[in-house]
Parts: sequence; C-alpha cells; structure tokens
Amino acid sequence: MTTPSFARLTLPLSGQNFVNQASRTLVATIGPLLAIEFALSASGLGLLAAMFFAAYAAAQLPVGVAVDVWGARRVQATLSLVAAAGFLLCAAATGPLMLAAGRVVTGVGVAAGLIAMLKVNSQWYPRDRVAGVTGWGVFCGSFGSLAATIPAAFLIPAIGWRGVFVLLAALAACVALWIWVSVPDRGPGPRPAPRRLSQEALEFGRIFRHRAFLRLAPAIALLSAMNFTYQGLWAGPWLRDVGGLDEPGRATTLFFYALGLMAGSAGFGQASSILQRRGWPPMAMPAVAIAGMMTVQALLILDPSHGGATLCALWFAFALFGSAGPTGYAVIGQRFGPELAGRVATAINVAMLAMVVLLQNAIGWILDLWPRAAAGGWASAGYGWALALTLALQAGTVAWMLRPDPERQVRR
Repeated sequence: MTTPSFARLTLPLSGQNFVNQASRTLVATIGPLLAIEFALSASGLGLLAAMFFAAYAAAQLPVGVAVDVWGARRVQATLSLVAAAGFLLCAAATGPLMLAAGRVVTGVGVAAGLIAMLKVNSQWYPRDRVAGVTGWGVFCGSFGSLAATIPAAFLIPAIGWRGVFVLLAALAACVALWIWVSVPDRGPGPRPAPRRLSQEALEFGRIFRHRAFLRLAPAIALLSAMNFTYQGLWAGPWLRDVGGLDEPGRATTLFFYALGLMAGSAGFGQASSILQRRGWPPMAMPAVAIAGMMTVQALLILDPSHGGATLCALWFAFALFGSAGPTGYAVIGQRFGPELAGRVATAINVAMLAMVVLLQNAIGWILDLWPRAAAGGWASAGYGWALALTLALQAGTVAWMLRPDPERQVRR
C-alpha cells in the first residue's frame, strides 16, 4: 500500500496541534488581563491554568486506548469538536469558575494532539523516520504558538480576549472536518485481532513496568513539562515582573519563544532521525536538549536583568530545548510495537501533565509568599526560587536516568 503524503496524513493532525499550541500560549498572553478582570492571585491564576492540564492529563489514558482501538481519525475529529465547545464556554465566561470549566473542556478536547500524530506516523513510516516526521508535524502545529503572541495581542483591542476564543472555536471545528475527510482510518498493516477494552487497558501495566520507560520517562516528561508550564502561563508574568517589559515587549518575546518552539520541533526531530541512521544512540538529541534547558534556567536565575534582545534569545533557547520532548517520546516508543504507540505516548503524557499541574500551582504558591506589587505583579525573587526548584528537579531526573543499571551489569 502506498504511503499517503505528509499533507494528507500528518498535516491535518498538525492542525489540531496548532489549536492546542494556540490555546496554551494564549493564556500566557492574556494571563495578566485575566488576573485583573477576575481579581486572581498568583495561586488563583496558576490554578486556572492548571485546570486545563489536569483535564488534559485525566483524559490521557482513555484517549490512548481509544486511539489504538478506534484509530486516530475518528478519535481526533471528535475531540476537535469537544475543544471547540470548550473555547465557546471560555468566550462566554462570566467568572473564574465558568472560565475554568471552559478550560477543562478544552483540555479534554486537545488531549490526543501528539498521541494521534505519533500513532499515525508509527503506522505508516519506518521506525527511524518517525521522530523526523513527527518533528515536522509539531513544527507546523507550533505556528499556533506564534498566532497566540503578536497576532493575538493585535486582535485583543479590536475583539477582546473573548473574541479570540471564538476564533479558536471556529478553527477547531474546521480542523475536525479536515481530519475526517483526509486521514486514513487504519494503517497499512493487518488489523489486530479484536480484544476486550479491559485487555487493551491492561497493556498500560506492561508499559509502566518496562525498564526503559522507568529510566527515561521522568527526564523526557519534565523536559516537556517545563515548556508547558512557562508557555502555558508563567512566561508572560515573568517577562512583566522580572524582565520589566510592557505588553508589546512581552508579545514580542513570546513570539521569539514560539519561534524557538518551532525550530526545535523540526530541528531535534530531524537531527535525531539522521543520527540514528548513522548509528548514534537514540537518546543523543534529547540529552543535548536537557543539558541546554538546565543551562538556560541557570542563566535566568543568576542574572535575569537583561535587555529585550537578550531576553528574546534566552527564551528562544528555553523553548528550543524544551521542544525536544516529542523526540524523546518517539525514542521511548521505539522500545514497543506500533500497536502500542498511542498508549506509550499517553503514558509519558500522564507523567508530564501531572508535573505541569504541580509546577504551575507550585510556582503560584511560591510567588504568593511575597507581597504583591501595587501594579498587580509579583516579586522577582519568587520567580528566581521557582526556577531553582525546576532546575533541581531536572538535575534529579538526569541523575535517575544515568544511575547504574544492576541488571545490565550482571549481563556483562
């Protein structure tokens, strides 16, 4: 069977990733507006953002089973319509509870974004191409992050933040139709024998007990979680309170953040595929990204008082290295068969999103330890301690990944 083109196979699924990325980045752009309109504290704003990721995380395991059993086309098209409903609920919100409910519905609606793409790519492409093709797919979806920065800031004075949510709802509905008419229902291989849904769900036990998963997943999950945590909320307030940037300056820096996300999504995926074909270890590029992310955090802690151009470069690098997460997903997925691709991705996503929920709330709690500024911001010292926490956590996951493997030593 001839492999469908990238435009037919992966690009429609990238459309839902566009919606997902735009939704996450938009909160960083409009977060200061929401805090003022709904009188939210730092912990309240963190909880609001975390509701999206909590729903995202709660949906992962059932969505992973659904994608493996019923296929990416059916599941993703349906969930895109759920995301559209969530955006409309956000647009109509009269208070923080209704807005949080809209974010919960949206979180469920975008829950299969990366999972569906990895599933389809693992079915149709050779193993050493999956990371590269997925990287290009995430790259295309990352345009959503760009759209939620300067373009969104430009639209808000004309249509308000509620109007931007309405536009996202319309876009999600269009993506649902695109996926339904374009993506094939099944892969080229033989259809697996049908099994009970309970049997399919039990496969998660095999994944969570796998030695490679236990060793690598914490570091990969935290790498992606760092991007979600700051892109999804705290980058915008940091740029205001620590960087001292006004709204146009913040939008410009977040634009460069999105450019870093795009460059890393394509670059790390392609580099990983090329290096694997030349015999390099699959974890080579994710390891480079983890080291880079730790370096950027250390620089932001040691000297946050940079000018606009340097801040753009630092946050570009932050996003660049954080975007290597999907490359790590593909690396871990290589240890399993393509029939489990959806569930392997969701297993990592569950860990990653749980970290996002904890980190977004923890950063809010840390910031609330200092008095709030008269202008509505938070103390710069709090942001430094928050970055120190995430740097220490990342160092811990690296130590766990590099620890001696007794079973491997016995085999030698």
